[in-house]
Amino acid sequence: MSFKGNKVWVAFTADGIVLENNDKVLIKYNLNQDYEYWIKKARLESLDKAVPAGKKKEGSPGGKSAKALDITAKLPDNCIHIYTDGASSGNPGPAGIGALLIYHENRKKISQSIGIATNNVAELSAIKMAISHLKRHDLPVRIFSDSAYAIGVLTQNLKPQANKELVSEIKELTRKFKDLKFIKVKGHAGIKENEVADFLATSAIKKGLS
Repeated sequence: MSFKGNKVWVAFTADGIVLENNDKVLIKYNLNQDYEYWIKKARLESLDKAVPAGKKKEGSPGGKSAKALDITAKLPDNCIHIYTDGASSGNPGPAGIGALLIYHENRKKISQSIGIATNNVAELSAIKMAISHLKRHDLPVRIFSDSAYAIGVLTQNLKPQANKELVSEIKELTRKFKDLKFIKVKGHAGIKENEVADFLATSAIKKGLS
């Protein structure tokens, strides 16, 4: 079928019925990739709605985005890159967090179930977990997230109505660093590291259910 103009593979049960969970269905952009996503069933369209590969817009999951490729081009030298994501099946429901920490050639992956939580809690928890793993506070740190909510409550002068304690804990952690900034990225826009964080988060949900 198609999703946002992209051809996708949809999971079916052994009886030939679309696999559903709380009005969401499981899709992959490519059968050979590890990453899979739960999306609202209503957002699926017939295959003829997919945009041919040659006509895809820059930044679509089917092609590489120049912006995505250059996302780290202007960052400070000696910078730690962190990509985080949180996922919840049900919102609230079984939730997981994922993070990819990169420093030069070193990479660390975090994938952890956090029990029952909302998607927003999962997004914030992923950020908190990633920051907590950093031992050096003198190096510049850039945290990439596709959560407008998480970045909003952490960087803007907003008073969150929910998750106040979690937001406060993260802000306290960030004060330890000389140069730490958040960068909003678009989800499923060809940024490989962000896709890895998404995979780590969704995989953590499965681990928590097993």
